[in-house]
Amino acid sequence: MNFKRLETFIWVATLGSFRKAAEHQHTTQPAISNRIAALEEELGVRLFERESGHSKLTSKGQELLPYAEKIVFMAQQLRKRADRGASLSGILRLGVSETIVHSWLPRFFRELHETAPNLDVEITVDVSGNLRSGLLDRSLDLAFLMGPVSEPKIENRALCSFPLIWVASPELNLPDRLLKLKELAEWPVITYARNTKPFAEISQKFSELDDLPARFYSSSSLAACRQLTLDGIGISTLPLSVIKHELESGRLVQLNTSWTPSELAFTASYSGAPFNPIAELAANLGVMVSDEYDRATHHEKLSQGLKNDN
Repeated sequence: MNFKRLETFIWVATLGSFRKAAEHQHTTQPAISNRIAALEEELGVRLFERESGHSKLTSKGQELLPYAEKIVFMAQQLRKRADRGASLSGILRLGVSETIVHSWLPRFFRELHETAPNLDVEITVDVSGNLRSGLLDRSLDLAFLMGPVSEPKIENRALCSFPLIWVASPELNLPDRLLKLKELAEWPVITYARNTKPFAEISQKFSELDDLPARFYSSSSLAACRQLTLDGIGISTLPLSVIKHELESGRLVQLNTSWTPSELAFTASYSGAPFNPIAELAANLGVMVSDEYDRATHHEKLSQGLKNDN
């Protein structure tokens, strides 16, 4: 049985379109149609109903799809074990949250290059909501994002979390004592984009105040948030990895506050069906590098705490 035809069957079923399957497999729509027609003739059944640009599985197609997925998965595992180098070439379409960019992403790429030197990578840096959409429409193979992604065919691997801290420019002359939420609200709050979990939590908390509503300067760019905070435009809550050097140099100061947003929890998320060995490999590397970064950061905090005690 022709392996390419089975693979095409799976992608048309997954994407619901001959055209999208052709784009994904870097071929033409007639070639996809010919593969499906040949497979239908070989099996003696009709697999799809064609309806104005959309392809829907027949009842027989739904019955046979799990078998095709299993055959393709086992064939890929066979090739992976027989020739590790061949299975690690191609393109990885990787989506990354900016928090990861400012922490362990460089180390991840060094590890990935050593493991798969023939692999090409297309990188998209965006907010987690958009990365999630990219996973679901298959424009991304893997995403490091604020997760997990609660979809049946998406695999989620836990990565390290990032605590958020309140910071400001020393030019604002904020008191060196415990600051209440209403005192923070006197300044513009520079924070994550409006379609993110951190913004939802922060805006909800400030909405509980009886005073005038807080002003939010939201951005999808953490670099922009950091720069606005450095320029004294307002206060901000950011991961330590984004502002570590500014805190060490004194260009930013950490604020002692009565409330801090929840830690940012990240996952390495990728589609488990159809099976993508490159995405799985990269996700495993991401987990390893993330764990190493978390241990190193924890050790650094302990060392700093001992120095402060002395």
